[in-house]
Amino acid sequence: MIEEIATNLFRVEVPLPDNLLRSINSYIIKASERDLIIDPGMNREECLNVMRASLNKLRIDLRRTDFFITHFHVDHFSLVLNLATEESTIYFNRPDMGIVDRIRRGTFGEDITHFTFLSGFPENALKEILDFDADSYYRFERRLPFKMMEDGDTIITGNYVFKCLRTSGHTEGHTCLFEPNKKMLISGDHLLGDITPSIQLRSADGNPLEKYLESLDKVYDLDIDLVLPGHRGPFRKCKERIRELKKHHQERADEVTSILEKGSQNAYQVASQMTWDVNFDSWDVFPVLHKWFATGEAIAHLKYLEEKGTIRKEMREQKIFYSLNP
Repeated sequence: MIEEIATNLFRVEVPLPDNLLRSINSYIIKASERDLIIDPGMNREECLNVMRASLNKLRIDLRRTDFFITHFHVDHFSLVLNLATEESTIYFNRPDMGIVDRIRRGTFGEDITHFTFLSGFPENALKEILDFDADSYYRFERRLPFKMMEDGDTIITGNYVFKCLRTSGHTEGHTCLFEPNKKMLISGDHLLGDITPSIQLRSADGNPLEKYLESLDKVYDLDIDLVLPGHRGPFRKCKERIRELKKHHQERADEVTSILEKGSQNAYQVASQMTWDVNFDSWDVFPVLHKWFATGEAIAHLKYLEEKGTIRKEMREQKIFYSLNP
């Protein structure tokens, strides 16, 4: 599906096979000199076929096309490996590029798997997660023309003057594009209209939920009339949506605190008692991937509460346990 959102700005809905999100929005801006594609999709044949058909329909020449990637997740990033030419520039961010490099070296998966095991995730279920072939989504067959963008940098394409807006949380380097003259935000996975962006933690370091809430405040102060998200439809009332997201995470934090009133527990145990908007009767029948994401979100909220001084953690029986502070 191709939808013209504004003059020379198009939304292409690219399918995501075997993915809970079902599709991703790729945005294409046509310009007289160089076109720009934002978040082309996942490096799968189904995605590539839809994208190539859309590019042909819009008469996009990849030899005069650049790319902007909001963050490193495969559904946003990996198809660029199949589309970028030697003449392209791929605008990206340094923190997420560091993670891509670790994935390519094979160290990133090992680190997060070990920490998730310490967080109580069953070892047999971890083996199923490890079957994911990350290398097929991050393998560079050639040197790619990346350009690292910093917060506040500008990208000009046609009549659009985008300001790079670092919005850490969903990933460390997640970056939106803000067009102040048109009051438009291309938000990636920072703001979504009717689903909540996933904020997860997979290590002992960092506090992504705290950073996400700070990034919401950063966007709240901007004059935005239209949000173009990475998934689902465009939406307005940006400030109202930000208030809803902040309320959601406060309710999540309160729920985690209530669960720990029952006693000391690891993150996997906490996740199993949290409220999830899924069509399964109980935690026992959750697919492994659902449990993986749920545990990552639980860890993020536990770390947030730990930094606030509400809870404490300790190592016991080769697992990390959390308890309420007296």
